Amino acid sequence: MLAWETCCRSDIPPFPPFNPYDDILISAALGSGILFAYPQLATLAGVQGVIVYALSSALPLLIFAALGPIIRRKCPQGFVLTEWTRQRYGTVAALYLSFMSLVTLFLYMISELSAIGQVVNLLTGIDGLPVLIVECIVTTIYTSVGGFKVSFFTDNIQGAMVMGLILIATITIGVETKIDTSLIESSGLTKPSLLGWQLLYILPVAILTNDFFLSHFWLRTFASKTDRDLWLGISGAVVGVLAIVTLVGSTGLVAAWAGLWPGTEEAPVDGSVAFFALLMQLPNWVVGVVVVMAVTLSTAAFDSFQSAMVTSASNDLFRNKLNIWWIRAGVVLVMIPVVVIAIRAPSILQIYLISDLVSAATIPVLVIGLSDKCYWWRGFEVVVGGLGGLFTVFLFGTVYYGDAQLGAELMLLQQGLYTADWGVFGAFVAAPVGGILWGFGALVLRLGIQYVRARAKGERFDGLDRPVEFGGPQLDDFEGDRDDGLRDDIESSSDAPGIAKSTGKFF
Repeated sequence: MLAWETCCRSDIPPFPPFNPYDDILISAALGSGILFAYPQLATLAGVQGVIVYALSSALPLLIFAALGPIIRRKCPQGFVLTEWTRQRYGTVAALYLSFMSLVTLFLYMISELSAIGQVVNLLTGIDGLPVLIVECIVTTIYTSVGGFKVSFFTDNIQGAMVMGLILIATITIGVETKIDTSLIESSGLTKPSLLGWQLLYILPVAILTNDFFLSHFWLRTFASKTDRDLWLGISGAVVGVLAIVTLVGSTGLVAAWAGLWPGTEEAPVDGSVAFFALLMQLPNWVVGVVVVMAVTLSTAAFDSFQSAMVTSASNDLFRNKLNIWWIRAGVVLVMIPVVVIAIRAPSILQIYLISDLVSAATIPVLVIGLSDKCYWWRGFEVVVGGLGGLFTVFLFGTVYYGDAQLGAELMLLQQGLYTADWGVFGAFVAAPVGGILWGFGALVLRLGIQYVRARAKGERFDGLDRPVEFGGPQLDDFEGDRDDGLRDDIESSSDAPGIAKSTGKFF
């Protein structure tokens, strides 16, 4: 069954294969949060930070073109990454990945609502809470009626809003803003910095691994017509995203060189609102247009997160056995804590980094299974490795700062990205490296237990047998009970008709 037909089983309207692909993927990659995160990083790491962040945001999209065809061939009945995970590693690992994906979507929803609330408050002076509530209600209604089909449609609107917003902001800022050239050198933003060099590692690892968790990217990957269309579309998206985020990030530099950031002691200006500090100098009609476009942009991004959460929960957690309206009701309830946290949320950049740290611990141990040579890698190693990676961040922080509380705070990046030390850099090294080490430790433990158990029962140790899907022996090659372990690998099982079947083992 094709990916879009599978979605129909969960009462989510079908999304046929589409092309062009680039506009939709550009939209899926951008939200109103970019208006805060990119200018803020520019004020922290200067030109170096803008370039690194832009490249790190755009180039990782190529991973969907590189791995998408491989995963689609391995799991032709799937439509999200968790389907391949279930097939390769079994149900427990799939549930683990699904939980992590839902957590990531939850954090992105918070960042999106927090961002648009701050936009409205900064540019109009009114409370952003009513806007958040209305946005949640509106997106819930139309995604419930149209599902991902409507989300794809709004993505095109979102893409147009992004381009219009960038075009208007670029022209008006260029005409109205006066740069004090004497501030360029004194700001230090044109010079390399410790944080800028650290970002060469942190951002590619963070963004690349986090993209794996975003279900709406995978839905679009599986729905593309052909591998060629996928490559062409993503290549276009990479160019588009690179241009857009570079322009947005540069507003942080312009705000600094125009004397608007960091403000004065009486009225300090945070780097996260550098873009809006520029807009406040512009005519009211420009501010009004920006508000409308930003709200539209946020709405289109938010409905993708909602639809992806519904799809992931329905397919991954309940195997499409629970009525879709119960799932949608559950997502509506999730909106309550999302709104509450969004109005109190810290910086948008910090929210992104928290989800990035989770993905940096989980994804490296997950993708090992893409190689047929690593047929012996199982779900137990993935789960232990992912959780172990996060625990390693805590251990690193405790040792580095000499305080367990600071070690725990490092997992939430309480001090933000710029700490003038190696804490955040060490966290993003500890997460993937620790995850892999814990994963191989789990592998040794599992094989040891299986070996001891086989010897105790007088059976053949089959922990390193190559499963049939990796070119291993067929069932007929064994007799009696000796093929029981192999049979689990060969025989397919499915919890619901039309869903990608699970042949993988957890332990």
